[in-house]
Amino acid sequence: MSAEAGAGAGEPVLDVRELAKLYPLTRGIVLRKQIGSVRAVDTVSFTLRKGETLGIVGESGCGKSTVAKMLVGLEKPTGGQILYRGEDITKLSGRALKAVRRNIQMVFQDPYTSLNPRMTVGDIIGEPYDIHPEVAPKGDRRRKVQDLLDVVGLNPEYINRYPHQFSGGQRQRIGIARGLALRPEIIVADEPVSALDVSVQAQVVNLLERLQDEFDLSYVFIAHDLSVVRHISDRVAVMYLGRFAETGTEDEIYGHPTHPYTQALLSAVPVPDPGARTRRERILLTGDVPSPADPPSGCRFRTRCWKARERCALEVPALAVPEGFEQVTGPARHASACHFAEERQVVPGG
Repeated sequence: MSAEAGAGAGEPVLDVRELAKLYPLTRGIVLRKQIGSVRAVDTVSFTLRKGETLGIVGESGCGKSTVAKMLVGLEKPTGGQILYRGEDITKLSGRALKAVRRNIQMVFQDPYTSLNPRMTVGDIIGEPYDIHPEVAPKGDRRRKVQDLLDVVGLNPEYINRYPHQFSGGQRQRIGIARGLALRPEIIVADEPVSALDVSVQAQVVNLLERLQDEFDLSYVFIAHDLSVVRHISDRVAVMYLGRFAETGTEDEIYGHPTHPYTQALLSAVPVPDPGARTRRERILLTGDVPSPADPPSGCRFRTRCWKARERCALEVPALAVPEGFEQVTGPARHASACHFAEERQVVPGG
């Protein structure tokens, strides 16, 4: 089921259906034999609407970054479809794929390794114009690069400087400017603030929000920090071990979570109010995250879930409105992949 909710008022620009990515596990040096596979992403579906921000959140290793790489063509899906305005881009190649990539750009996680240290800022931001010369004739490129530097809050005169002459936050702004160079419709932001100081994180998130309005962008915003995702996202998808556990609007997920995994994540979010901190409920999960090479049968969260029953090991829960909430009206009625979904208040004042 698609992770759709009423928050997205625009037309669909990206429709992901049953997306999967398996990495083979092999043994041997000369005669390599496949002995299994790592299910990094397993049947993920969602829809992104024009002007909307979809936040994907989860623990490290749950498959978020793999989804991001498949959306921009850096990884080839094992199965499923990625429909950009109705066209399956997983089947494209050559010029057709090049044209689509112009409209789906990426902002990478690490501002230090995502910029070539031997290239000037002008060359880094202007490199997309070498690949797509129709966007900016050679005589206009310097001016366009300087305009982009100004848009992201950097001095246009820095065009001849190198990445090592900038701070982490400034480097991420350069990465954002590079992503905007071709005037894309969709930006896939893979943990764009996780490597930055907290004070700089807020500046970059506010910049992304301003650019979304200015350039009419749609975002797929990936992070493990739930507070950052809440600030910027219209809809949120909580991911666990390659699958979505719960999806809904910002209010539905943060104020009315029904999946145990979402509730456990929210209970770990820092609360600034000391009084509320003493009243809050803390949910501690036992055990480790299972290996994606050998995921549990049925519900993948069952090995760490306090609600787990026999049914959880036998049946894979569908990502849909749970049976007990089908007749309910209000924010508690949203998609949750749990046989025993139950609303639970874990964030004070949520």
